[in-house]
Amino acid sequence: MKFLRLLCIGLASVSFSLSAYAEDLRVGLKSEPSSIDPHYHNLGPNNGFSKHIFGALVGSDENQQHFPDLAVSWKPIDDTTWEFKLRQGVKWHDGSSFTADDVLFTVERAQNVPNSPSSFVTYLKGKTFSKVDDHTVHVKTAAPYPLMPNDLTTVKIISAKAGKDASTEDYNSGKATIGTGPYKFVEWVPGDRIVLTRNDSYYGKKAVFDNVIMKPIKSGPARISALLAGDVDFIDSVPPLDVARLKQDDKLQLSSGPSNRVIYLHMDQFREASPHVQAKDGGAIKNPLMDVRVRKAISHAINRDAIVARVMEGVAVKAGQLLPAGFHGVSEKMTPDAYDPDAAKKLMADAGYGDGFKMTVHGPNDRYINDAKIAEALAQMLTRVGIDASVETMPKSVYFKRASGGGPDKSPEFSFMVLGWGAGSGEASSPLKALLHTYDKSKGLGAANRGRHSDAAVDALIKKALATVDADARGKLLAEATEKAVGENYGVIPLHYQVNTWAAKSGYKYLPRTDEYTVVMGLSKD
Repeated sequence: MKFLRLLCIGLASVSFSLSAYAEDLRVGLKSEPSSIDPHYHNLGPNNGFSKHIFGALVGSDENQQHFPDLAVSWKPIDDTTWEFKLRQGVKWHDGSSFTADDVLFTVERAQNVPNSPSSFVTYLKGKTFSKVDDHTVHVKTAAPYPLMPNDLTTVKIISAKAGKDASTEDYNSGKATIGTGPYKFVEWVPGDRIVLTRNDSYYGKKAVFDNVIMKPIKSGPARISALLAGDVDFIDSVPPLDVARLKQDDKLQLSSGPSNRVIYLHMDQFREASPHVQAKDGGAIKNPLMDVRVRKAISHAINRDAIVARVMEGVAVKAGQLLPAGFHGVSEKMTPDAYDPDAAKKLMADAGYGDGFKMTVHGPNDRYINDAKIAEALAQMLTRVGIDASVETMPKSVYFKRASGGGPDKSPEFSFMVLGWGAGSGEASSPLKALLHTYDKSKGLGAANRGRHSDAAVDALIKKALATVDADARGKLLAEATEKAVGENYGVIPLHYQVNTWAAKSGYKYLPRTDEYTVVMGLSKD
């Protein structure tokens, strides 16, 4: 194919041109997925990318509102059973037919991907899927479970035929990458390009672009330069520092919107000897992060206003809980802790750490907006209250594996972590269940609880909320759980909510998404 021959020649660097092909789209991505396998890693860039190739039973639009995707309808048929009616006539990219067998294969496989840094088990554990006929699936739970449609927006359905005995590498190579989505997989060269081509047999609205070339460009200035030079047509993660300037350029179209992602801190709350915490002289010390007074001190040591204004250039909103106002389950009682270094020092002294201690702040340097700069700012603020903080950041492909299971017996490796969480369910149940429920791999709870916070009262509130059908009552329980887990226990420390900005050349318009995904189906041409 002429297109692919040109592609092989032209994608060796950021500067490449396919302008002769009017329906080709070139995208500059801050973060490429860590795998093409849609079940390998429950991570934003992976989940967003997989929407191009794979469908889910329940779709989720730019505002996280549900719509029929591979299921045309869903409803509870009794207190513990949901029924999903599947779309008929859907073809996989290899021409075979989509049926209930593919759904059953998916839910088993998605919970058991080897070496997954963060699995999809949290959305599937405790649910029993059964085939009624080729286009009807029942899902049973032990108790009423109102969030079934929310959970199933995240799990992408794969072909049982293509996926049989397939490894993650088989998806990365394209051997098993057979979906039902609007685009077909062509190739992935990690660190260089991902190439997709339109699926003309797609059951939904046909994709605008014939071919999509996604180019990972980690550096914000480099992404902007590529856009301004015409080397790419569309970029994500516009650095906050550049937003105001680029808005004045009539050759560009910017789209900004608040996200559901909170940037937060996880702290080691399960080991008395924490690997990256020492006394001031470098000697051993009992882990101070296990003391709620120290965690509260750290929160008061953080100047969130300064982070928003200086690190994020005003393009963020300071956070006091897991989700911003407007999302379901948010507490009306909670506000961000005030910057109060004197209060922080007193709390440290009350906890027996008046002389402070040494600690490493770990974080990614290519996942969240200005993530490395956030870690550096935090270290400076902590040092002012007696915590001698150093910083170590690394690519997300390394960071998440180590943060989740790099320690002894695959325990979390780090003591103090900068992380982010986007609520896939659109309500506070998502971060509460994943980040703050006691870690229980067998039940899929606390799947991303890297600090291993544990409180039986919080667990009980979360479980009660997850079984509460009445939305208002569930919202109150979620708010109560947040108040206890975050406001009282400081199980995690929220910093800010991201505001995301995309930029495209004039003539293109992108619908900003609260889930932060960069999905080319949301890009239209004037």
